[in-house]
Amino acid sequence: MGRTAELVGVSVRTLHHWDEIGLVSPQTRTWSDYRIYTAEDVARIQRVLLYRELGMPLAKIQQVLDDPEVDVAAHLESQHAQLLDRIARLQEMVSAVEQMMEAENMGKRLTAEQQAEILGSDWDPKWEEEAKEKWSDTPEWAQGERVKEQMSAEDWKRVKEEVDAFEAELGEAHRAGVQPGSEEGNRLAEAHRASIGRWFDITHSKHVLIARSYVDDPRFAEHYDKQGEGVSSWLKALIDENARAHGVDPETAEWE
Repeated sequence: MGRTAELVGVSVRTLHHWDEIGLVSPQTRTWSDYRIYTAEDVARIQRVLLYRELGMPLAKIQQVLDDPEVDVAAHLESQHAQLLDRIARLQEMVSAVEQMMEAENMGKRLTAEQQAEILGSDWDPKWEEEAKEKWSDTPEWAQGERVKEQMSAEDWKRVKEEVDAFEAELGEAHRAGVQPGSEEGNRLAEAHRASIGRWFDITHSKHVLIARSYVDDPRFAEHYDKQGEGVSSWLKALIDENARAHGVDPETAEWE
């Protein structure tokens, strides 16, 4: 009985009760009165579970199962329709709950100060204001803002850890002499593009244009060069050559 109970997902006590009330009584017993459930018995149990899930009382279930006049096919078709209806209602409930969760999360976005606390002393909250002034009317900015609205403090910590680990990997690759345009160089460029892609959709052309700031803006250059002298310009070269491998001329790249 224990094995049958485990198989169908009910307790032994439940099977005992169903046997006592005649709902599911095993057709075979051993000489020591141990219950042995046949495949037919298990099939009956599964039908009981189905009807019970639909809210049918046990007495009604027994009546349906034992009445030879019941059209089993028609009855199962009716139960199937009820299940589909229940699934549709549950899907509507799931959608409503997700909307409530989204609304709740939107009200919990981290402040610039909280972000700075997590991102560390290298992060200046003024940078976000500067970026907002330049890009707030772009689709990319709107996409990034939607991502941030869903992020918790733990999400920000995870992103910080991933970025730190990747930038350390860049420093190691630079010291190891990884060349722009090499297989490893292109892999690193794609990983860097993916790290930006967590915020908004980024093509190889966009990647090239963003990378120009790594040498043109002293703040970016200083940030990457903490991993080693020349890492910023080397990273730009990685990105340019990877873009070239994907059919983009870095010299004529456009924001598209």
